[in-house]
Amino acid sequence: MSRTIFFRNKPIILETASIGGPKESKGCLKDYIERKLDDDLFDEKSFEKAESKMMLAVIKKVIEKAKLDDVNIDSIIAGDLLNQIISSTFAVRNFNTGYLGVYNACATFTEALTIGATLIDGGYMKRVVCSTGSHFSTAERQYRYPLELGSTRPPQAQWTVTGAGALILSNIGDGPKITCATIGKIIDYGVTDANNMGAAMAPAAADTLLYHFTENGFSPNDYDLIITGDLGTLGSRIMKDLLWEKGIDIEKNHVDCGELVYNLAEHEYQGGSGAGCSSMVFCSYFYKLLKEKKLNKILLIATGALLSSVSSQQGESIPGIAHAVVIEN
Repeated sequence: MSRTIFFRNKPIILETASIGGPKESKGCLKDYIERKLDDDLFDEKSFEKAESKMMLAVIKKVIEKAKLDDVNIDSIIAGDLLNQIISSTFAVRNFNTGYLGVYNACATFTEALTIGATLIDGGYMKRVVCSTGSHFSTAERQYRYPLELGSTRPPQAQWTVTGAGALILSNIGDGPKITCATIGKIIDYGVTDANNMGAAMAPAAADTLLYHFTENGFSPNDYDLIITGDLGTLGSRIMKDLLWEKGIDIEKNHVDCGELVYNLAEHEYQGGSGAGCSSMVFCSYFYKLLKEKKLNKILLIATGALLSSVSSQQGESIPGIAHAVVIEN
């Protein structure tokens, strides 16, 4: 059994686009986020409509930057955190192309990249858009509490990123390439705290990384950076401890998108999370570093906590998932 796909016809990342909410646009990546919002309603009547509008904006933008039209796109692979992934569905209905709606919570971005890369590598499609997004206010009231309650956030909590990212994968062109992908499996350590996403997701991230390294003969030294999507400060520490117990040390070249988004000294305790976290950070910051050859080979692993308000109310624990993709020049 193999969970790693090696792509012979390595899909190329032609272009990316990113958008960030007011909080994100004032954070550590403010100079990299392409479109910065000063209103998290994005001139809409609800936060849900604003989230969908963000995804619509980045998908339109990335197609425009590639000098293409939606008829040149074979499919859009997109997902978000809302029930029935309505943000993605309502955004993609504006395009004349195929659509694959995907959901793996905050791991949806690397899931979309894996599916898109497989379709292109197999010769089934030529150009695919991959996009994910999230919004703090929609996620908070879906998974935790009504915003009107003004609930106090515990110190283990992360802040769901208000933002979105989109990229185009192609069978021809110039740009960084996806060379392989490792599909994660569900890992459940029995965490039941819906605020503690880092602890719920860290074991899955450690499992996928351990498999990626040991089964394929890779090591942390093979990568300029090992980038987790949204573990935050606490989750990153747990993941590194779990890997350390197995004899793998990623301390020197590990970074977490959730830790990069905000100024942690001034903002949220553990950093960012959400389906839009890894996509916004990669499509703004890391893609630029790859294009400028400041990075040449990275391992991007997004992590997801597979809970719902129903499962939490029924006392279920929180399963975690993590998918990894290798991107290199």
